[in-house]
Amino acid sequence: MGRILAIDYGLKRTGLAVTDPLQIIATGLETVETLSLTPFLKNYFQKETVDEVVIGMPKRLNNEDSDTASEVKKFIAAFKNSFPSMKISEVDERFTSSMAQQAMITGGMKKKDRRVKGNVDKISATLILQSYLQSKSLR
Repeated sequence: MGRILAIDYGLKRTGLAVTDPLQIIATGLETVETLSLTPFLKNYFQKETVDEVVIGMPKRLNNEDSDTASEVKKFIAAFKNSFPSMKISEVDERFTSSMAQQAMITGGMKKKDRRVKGNVDKISATLILQSYLQSKSLR
């Protein structure tokens, strides 16, 4: 069984999270510059077995796509072109950034570390992955 990788796509930085090989536990993996994302993924997929990729789709409260959703959709198209055999699923990512901020506060992370935007991206990706795993277990 391979891992599930989650992507919190951003215009500048992208947060990544991954499950263990049994697909039980979601853990933050890395925050990468978005321009380096595809080479990073190619390298990661060569080292690790990944069964599926989950990407956060930014939505508004009324469930319409947010302004950045078009960029995420462009990335998904490019991803499918680069990795045609990889299964990719979309997950609603509403509130993940605010939940990530709250998780850092609750976890006792120092204020200076909470200001590092890459930490928010990685934790947001972890929350996206946890949400996906929970929805998958309910099916």
